[in-house]
Amino acid sequence: MTFPNRIQQLLAALAPGESVSLNELDSKLLLKEYGLPVVEEQAASSAAEAQSLASSMGFPVVAKGFGPGLDHKSELGLVRTAIKDRAELAAAYDSLTEAGGPDLEGILIQPHVRGQREFLAGMFRDPVFGPVLMFGLGGVYTEALADTALGLAPLDRQTALSMLGEIKSASLLGRFRGEPAVCEDEAAGVLTGLSRIGLEHPEVAEIDINPLKVTPQGRILAVDALVVLKKETGARPLPRPNSPEAIGRLFYPRSVAFIGASAQLGKWGHMLPANTISGGFKGEISLVNPRGGTILGRESYRSLAEIPGPVDLAIVTIPAAKCLDLIPELEAKGIRNMVLITSGFGETGQAGRELEQELVDKARQAGILVLGPNTMGLNNPHIDFFCTGSLVRPRAGSTAMVSQSGNMGVQLLSYAVQQGIGIRAFSGSGNEAMLTIEDFMDGFAVDPLTKTVMLYVESVKNGSRFLQSARKLTGKKPVVLLKGGRSLAGNKAAAGHTGAMGSDAAVFDALCRQTGIIRVDGPNDLLDLSAAFSSLPLPRGKRVAIMTLGGGWGVITADLCARYGLEVPELSPEIVSILDRLLPDYWSRSNPVDLVGERDLSLPLKALEALLAWEDCDAVINMGILGRRVFVEDYIKAVGRVDPAYTAEELEQAAGMVSDFENQYIDRIAELMTRTNKPVFGVRLATANRDQVVMEVPGRPFKTVFYQSPEQAVKACAEMYNYYSFLKNN
Repeated sequence: MTFPNRIQQLLAALAPGESVSLNELDSKLLLKEYGLPVVEEQAASSAAEAQSLASSMGFPVVAKGFGPGLDHKSELGLVRTAIKDRAELAAAYDSLTEAGGPDLEGILIQPHVRGQREFLAGMFRDPVFGPVLMFGLGGVYTEALADTALGLAPLDRQTALSMLGEIKSASLLGRFRGEPAVCEDEAAGVLTGLSRIGLEHPEVAEIDINPLKVTPQGRILAVDALVVLKKETGARPLPRPNSPEAIGRLFYPRSVAFIGASAQLGKWGHMLPANTISGGFKGEISLVNPRGGTILGRESYRSLAEIPGPVDLAIVTIPAAKCLDLIPELEAKGIRNMVLITSGFGETGQAGRELEQELVDKARQAGILVLGPNTMGLNNPHIDFFCTGSLVRPRAGSTAMVSQSGNMGVQLLSYAVQQGIGIRAFSGSGNEAMLTIEDFMDGFAVDPLTKTVMLYVESVKNGSRFLQSARKLTGKKPVVLLKGGRSLAGNKAAAGHTGAMGSDAAVFDALCRQTGIIRVDGPNDLLDLSAAFSSLPLPRGKRVAIMTLGGGWGVITADLCARYGLEVPELSPEIVSILDRLLPDYWSRSNPVDLVGERDLSLPLKALEALLAWEDCDAVINMGILGRRVFVEDYIKAVGRVDPAYTAEELEQAAGMVSDFENQYIDRIAELMTRTNKPVFGVRLATANRDQVVMEVPGRPFKTVFYQSPEQAVKACAEMYNYYSFLKNN
C-alpha cells in the first residue's frame, strides 16, 4: 500500500472531527517525502530480525515499540537506548514486546545518535490562520522552559532562519562545546518542509518532532516524530474579497441619504446627519423618515424614491428587522454603498448571524457594498465628511485608521486630534459582514494619500487573506496595530462584541513579526508610533545621539535605548571638538550630550546640527529644549505680580523671546531632517494644554514630533528602525 493510500485508509475510518495518530514509522515516511532529515530505521517483527538489522547498522542502537495508541513511548516504557550488543538487544526486544501489549505493531531499530543538543520542530493548525510552524528547545527541557518560536505558512527560507534566531537558546545553534554550529540550511529546511506539508495536506492536524537531534558534526536528525490526522468538518464560510476601488468609492460620496433620520435629540438618526452637516460636507444630503416632516431644519423625504437626484451612499439606522426590506429600495434607487449603523445582527447570537448572512446575500445580489452592521461610521477629512456618532473632526493627513470597535476608534480619533496627527480616512468596521479588515488593508495599500495605517483589531475571519494583505501593505507602508482580546477573558469579550472568533495571541504575534506589522500594547503606543511614522524619516541604523538639557534624563534615555535594542555610540573626536567650541569646559564629552543647563538659545540648534551631520549617528533624541516656554510664562506672570520694576510690555517681550526660539527650533528641526534624512525625536521639558505631539512645518516634507517622556521617544525610534530593517531584509 502506498503512503497516500495509507492516510486515506485511516481517514476513511474516522467521523468528521475525529483524529488519529500515525505510528512513528509512517510519521517519518511522511517527513522523508518532504526532504526532512530522518534517522535511518527499520521495523523488526522478531528478535532475530532486530539483531540482523542492528548488525547491519552497527551498534550501539535504539529500539522502540510502535503501534496505534502508543504515542507516548517513553512514558509507556517502550524505548531502549544505547544497546551495545546482540544479547542486550534480544532482551530489550522481549521486554518491549511485553510492554507494548496488543497494540504493538513492531519494534523500530535505529542507530544510537550521539549529540549534546536537542531541539524540537512541529506544525499545528490554528483555527483562523491555518498551519503554524514551531521551533524551539527540545528534549527534557521542552515543557520546563517553553522556549519556542512560531511562524505561519507559507514559510520561506528567510522567515525560517529568523525563527531559529528568535528562541532564547539561539546560542546553542552556534559552536558548542567543541562541536560545530548547526547547519542552518538543514534546520530551515525542516521548517519549510513542515510548512509545505501543512499547506498540501489539510488532513494533517499536527506534527511533533522531538527531539530534533544535533549530531557532533552539526547535522540534524529527526529521531522521534508524531503525525496526527484529523478528518475535516467542513470549512467555515468566509466573506468574499472586495476591490480596492470599491473601498475608495465608499470614502468619496457626492450625495448621502440618511435612512432613519430623526428629529429626536440623542438618537443615531439625529446625531449622524447633524454631525455630517455641521462638519461642512459639500455634497448633497437627504434625510429619509416615513413620517416626513422637518428634521434639522430640512424637509425630509418619506422614502428613497422621493429623493429627486442620485444617491451614492446610504447611512442606515433603522431597526435590524427592517433592513432586509430596504435592499430592493436601495437597488431601485441605484445606491451601491451602505453604511449599516444598526446593531442586532451577528454580535447577538445564532439568529442574528443568520439574519446578517441573509442581508449580505441579498445585498451582494443587488450589487450593494455594506459597511457594518454595528459600525460607528466613517470619516474622510479630505472632503470634510465626518459621519460618526461622536463628532470628531481630525485635520486632513496621511494616517488611515480602521477600528473593529467604534468607541475605541472614535476615542483614538479624538487623541489624534489632540496630538496633531492628520487623518487620511477613518472607519469603524463593525461586524465585517461584507467589508473586512483585509479589504481596507488592500485599499490603503494602493491609496496614494495613505502613508501610515493604524488598526485596532479584535478578531480576524480569514487568516490566510489577512496574512497576504498584511504582506502587501507593510511592504509599502508601516502598519501600527493594537490587538484586543489577547487574554482569555479578552478573547471571550471580543467574540461577544464582534460575533467573530478570536485567535491565539502567540500566533498573532508571530504573524506580526513575519509580516512587519508593528504591534503595540496600548492605545497610547498606537498614537505615539503613528505620530512618528507619519511625520519622520526612517532611521537607517540603530545608533542614537542623545542631547539633553539635564544629565539625569540622558542617563535614563541611554538605559532605555539599551532595553529596546538601540545603540548609544561614543562621540567621535571630531564631534567632541565641535561641541568643545560650543559648551563650557565642564561638559561631559560623551553621548548623551548634556548641554549643562546653558541658557544660550542658539546652543541647541548648533549642537543638533553637529550631531545630525555625524556619520555614526542615525537618529537624535533631544530632551528639555522645547517646553521651557511653560516655565518661563509662569515665571513672567509671577514677576508681573510682585516686581514693579518691569513693565507689562517688557515682560511680554521676554516671554516672546522664548516662544520665538521654540518656533525657530521646530522649523530648524524640520529643515535638518529634510537635509540629512535622519529622524529627530523630541521630549518636552513641560507641556501645556495647547501643545501637540506633531507640529507641521509649511513647505517641509517632515513634521516635528515632541513627546512627554523619554520612553515614548525611544520606543518610537526602536520600532521605526525595526520596520526599516524589515523592509531592508524583505
